[in-house]
Amino acid sequence: MAVHGLNLRVAPGEVLGLLGESGSGKSTIARVLSAAFVEPTGEVSPVITGGEAMIFGVPLRGLSRRKAAKLSFNVGFLAQDAGSTLESTSTVAELVAEPILVRDKHFDRRELEGIVVTMIDAVRLPLSILSRYPYELSSGQRQRVALARALVLEPTLLIADEPTAGVDVTVRGAISELFAELQRERAFSALVISHDITVLRAVADRIAVLQQGVLVGLGTIDEVFADPSHPYVAQLAESFSDGH
Repeated sequence: MAVHGLNLRVAPGEVLGLLGESGSGKSTIARVLSAAFVEPTGEVSPVITGGEAMIFGVPLRGLSRRKAAKLSFNVGFLAQDAGSTLESTSTVAELVAEPILVRDKHFDRRELEGIVVTMIDAVRLPLSILSRYPYELSSGQRQRVALARALVLEPTLLIADEPTAGVDVTVRGAISELFAELQRERAFSALVISHDITVLRAVADRIAVLQQGVLVGLGTIDEVFADPSHPYVAQLAESFSDGH
């Protein structure tokens, strides 16, 4: 049992951060919520054995393919290693356009070009990057391309699993700031999963703290750390105040 007794709601336009150590159940939640929208990877998929997971009021247990396809227009997913797993034989332009073409291969090419250019500009990358391949980019640039891909369908909800993982420490802050800016501009809801409090401080309205699959803290970062009722949260609060 990876996660149990968890009760969480992300409000429209809210960014909820999910904080916890490795093995706390954070990525399991991301995989449960995104399973209907991403290609199977061959890994064992998590199964909901009790309770319910819902997106826009639609239960994910027993979700039909047709309903999943419909929902997928409104849900973006940024996987943990998204920047480092971009298809190496595709250009940046092709990578950003792909989510649209998967859903409609006859989409107007001129309109698509305009959307791709807008997205690359939105993630603060130069347009000269459009013809480049992932191996020609820095880790920070690749993560921005992955973010553009996740947002190209203008989702109402974005699920981001460790959005700064694999990115040079020097540009993590810039990626977090960009995420927060785009969320303000586009007003999407987001579930951001991270073990990095600094990232969540930059992007999240509230945080939920998980330990060993159990919710041990919920509220704004200040609320959670000001009055930690759980030893793990108290430990986090102490290390955060020591580091800042």
